[in-house]
Amino acid sequence: MVPEIHMPEPICLIGNTDEHLVTNQEALEILSAITQPVVVVAIVGLYRTGKSYLMNKLAGKEKGFSVGSTVQSHTKGIWMWCVPHPQKPDHTLVLLDTEGLGDVEKVDEKNDIKIFALAILLSSTFVYNTMSKIDQGAIDLLHNVTELTDLLRTRNASDPNETKEPDDMSFFPDLVWTLRDFFLGLEVNGQAITSDEYLERSLMLKQGSDERTQTFNLPRLCIQKFFPVKKCFVFDSPALGSKLSQLQTLNSDELNPDFVQNLSEFCSHIFTHSKTKTLPGGIHVNGPRLESLVQTYVDAINSGALPSMENMVVTLTRRENTAAVQKAIAHYDQQMSQKVQLPTETLQLLLDLHKTCEKEAIEIFRKRSFKDDDQCFQKELESLLSAKQDEICRKNEDASAALCSTLLQSTFQPLEQEVARGVYAKPGGHSLFLQRMEQLKAQYRQQPGKGTQAEEVLQKYLKAKEPVSATILQTDQDLTAKEKQKKEEQARAEAARAEAQRLEALRVQEEQRRVEQERRHQEQLRQIEIERANFRREQQRKQEQRVQEEMERIKAEKEAQLRALQQQLQKVEVISHHEPDPCIII
Repeated sequence: MVPEIHMPEPICLIGNTDEHLVTNQEALEILSAITQPVVVVAIVGLYRTGKSYLMNKLAGKEKGFSVGSTVQSHTKGIWMWCVPHPQKPDHTLVLLDTEGLGDVEKVDEKNDIKIFALAILLSSTFVYNTMSKIDQGAIDLLHNVTELTDLLRTRNASDPNETKEPDDMSFFPDLVWTLRDFFLGLEVNGQAITSDEYLERSLMLKQGSDERTQTFNLPRLCIQKFFPVKKCFVFDSPALGSKLSQLQTLNSDELNPDFVQNLSEFCSHIFTHSKTKTLPGGIHVNGPRLESLVQTYVDAINSGALPSMENMVVTLTRRENTAAVQKAIAHYDQQMSQKVQLPTETLQLLLDLHKTCEKEAIEIFRKRSFKDDDQCFQKELESLLSAKQDEICRKNEDASAALCSTLLQSTFQPLEQEVARGVYAKPGGHSLFLQRMEQLKAQYRQQPGKGTQAEEVLQKYLKAKEPVSATILQTDQDLTAKEKQKKEEQARAEAARAEAQRLEALRVQEEQRRVEQERRHQEQLRQIEIERANFRREQQRKQEQRVQEEMERIKAEKEAQLRALQQQLQKVEVISHHEPDPCIII
């Protein structure tokens, strides 16, 4: 497998500023990106004892961790270098080089204990680097950390003040004790011994129960208990004289051959036997889990309340699963934002997309979750996803409602403009209004992509327009009644005019008849007058006078009748002219 991390040089993981430990966010981000299990090798020892040189060799580099050639300590805090594991392709080797112990420039000696404690807590292989030989001072220095009993014991959950010895010691690192510039002979009573036997003999307990013996045995007992797996390497001096100050630049053939051999055996052992960092319960640590360990331990140590291993697993579980929940939610949000275009045409389409993304999110959580045996965090995720579903459905409805409202405004705007101009304020206008409304409703419904609120928004709009429809209907009814009344009066006037015309025709007909009668009568009179002209001249004169008077009387009667008809026509016309205009009344 291709290595996941490529660090060209080490980076400060935990800074030591004014005797206060501070994590480096950049280094934590590097850890968070490592998905492989990690093998963590940390080295601790007195300052200026060549710790950084050994770590550079483990990294397969000549340079990297700072190597000094003066009496001043170079490394401050804890520095980290993540490299591909040379013998485990699916693992990452995390090298931790620590600040030298016993630096005379330090103000607070407890700072050494903090660095020492962090190295033990974070590593799977703990390299204890000392000079020349195993003596009481080196043993006491290693024992100093065990004096923080809360660090290496688990607390009873029911009583924070009660401690008990841990049953599972697998989470403690293996101890590799390196002896630099070793000058003693490895033999006892004339018999050669190995460096491992030398370490075991140095940690052997004395028989006896007196205080002096107990004082002697206590640090050895602690070391044996907390480091059941131990290994010792002795190193000859790498070079002589002034060359030691140039050790980092020397080639292998310029170094002491025995030192080169010692170094090769040390690196081979680390690569072969160093185990994956493991927590109680056989939990393998990867980059994000190591990141959580670093943050938790540093926070706890700075606060003065060193965590128990039991609480550490609880804390790690919470952090890992919280991060898994956040990762799952982030994936859900990303997928929904890519796949969902609001508003969706149907609610079911949105729910199907949610279900697909929800399934992917839960699968991502399950792959990244950590000891979520009671599914507490999965239930939290499901609750969050349910809330996400409610939220996206609400947003879908809002988007649909907003889109439909805009579409309704543009679709029905011509109708509203026609209403404002009074187009439908006429008899029969309400029927025309309803026809136009149906046309626009059909046009609106044909528009695609309106979403789930299309019909609801339409009905709300139509409900809001009911008063307008009612006003148009009332106006229509009023105008129709006026129109009917006007037509009735126009019909009556027309009938009156027709009657007047009929009477006038009768009058003319009567006048013609009278004229014809008069003509005939005159003809008769003339005939009589001719025949009796001489005889009845006087009588004729009287007769003509009577006729004349009769004619005048008839004429007067006819004229009176004509005047009566004319007066009736004038009254009709006056009524017609004073009839109010229906449009003006409306």
